[in-house]
Amino acid sequence: MNALVNRIKDQARRLGFDLAGVAPAAEADGFAHLQAWLEQGFAGDMTYMSRNEDAHRHPKSILPAVRSVVMVALNYAIPPRELGRIGNPSCTAKISRYALGEDYHDVLRRKLGALLTWIEEQVPGTTGRAVVDTAPLLERDFARRAGLGWFGKNTMLLNKKLGSWFFLGALVLDLELPADAPFAADHCGTCTACLDACPTDAFVAPHQLDARRCISYLTIELRGSIPENLRPGMGPWIFGCDVCQDVCPWNRKAPPGREPPLQPRSDLEAPDLIALLSLTEEEFRERYRHTALWRTKRRGLLRNVAIVLGNVGDAAALPALERALTDAEPLVREAAAWAIARIISRLGDKE
Repeated sequence: MNALVNRIKDQARRLGFDLAGVAPAAEADGFAHLQAWLEQGFAGDMTYMSRNEDAHRHPKSILPAVRSVVMVALNYAIPPRELGRIGNPSCTAKISRYALGEDYHDVLRRKLGALLTWIEEQVPGTTGRAVVDTAPLLERDFARRAGLGWFGKNTMLLNKKLGSWFFLGALVLDLELPADAPFAADHCGTCTACLDACPTDAFVAPHQLDARRCISYLTIELRGSIPENLRPGMGPWIFGCDVCQDVCPWNRKAPPGREPPLQPRSDLEAPDLIALLSLTEEEFRERYRHTALWRTKRRGLLRNVAIVLGNVGDAAALPALERALTDAEPLVREAAAWAIARIISRLGDKE
């Protein structure tokens, strides 16, 4: 079976995955940590986590006959790019690197599906399921168990070669495979760069994230109004946040990703905030249906855009924000009113 594992890893690399390893199908190492995290309320409005809490205990909740979990990683690193190349430089937004191309769920599912089909051909009768962060599997636990990396203080999985710029995917199989040695070391040392850099102080302690304060949660998962005290900390981010990864020393030499569908789209690299605020529902659907931004829906994206315009403080945004006061979505109207008041207040301070 060792030979089969090696062939699975070789096939994973041929399909474009950068890392691959095998973990035993046992109770997740971090299940107790998840329970404590949920009890402290750090999941915020992500109530689906609590509803499916016990399902995260063991991968048998996904496949009752599970014997092994094949973990893979796909690099999406993109070299830092200078914003402000289109339109008004002060009115450009930031989108997390992972969301600049095609929706990663679709990319990983295609590759995992191809890998699963290949395994089924090699071992007829094998049953498996592909998982891309939408099933109750604690992927980071099984990735560490499969030898792919260690947990950084910002809760991300880190790898010496790739840093943290990679997606995780899993194949849950009823096939008994020899497991890799788990990654036991911690290479973060005394570094606290990620914790110190967070604009909204979302880290309660090393390895402990209060999602309710995280910019990624605020701009993507939170469906209602963003707390006003956290809005300034969002800075220019309208979808996700890369701050804690940008400052991580392990990411300095991470190689760029090679997957064409994940390469940045020109309209997402430095989007014009004022133009975005005029998006209709139809335009939003046409432009973002196959990207990660689809998750926010139009109202969430325009809420974020309005808040960031308030943070930018450029008077050029006032006409667009005033038009947004008549938007059909209350969420957008409220954010626009806040942004207008913030800009006017700043302008008054300068007089």
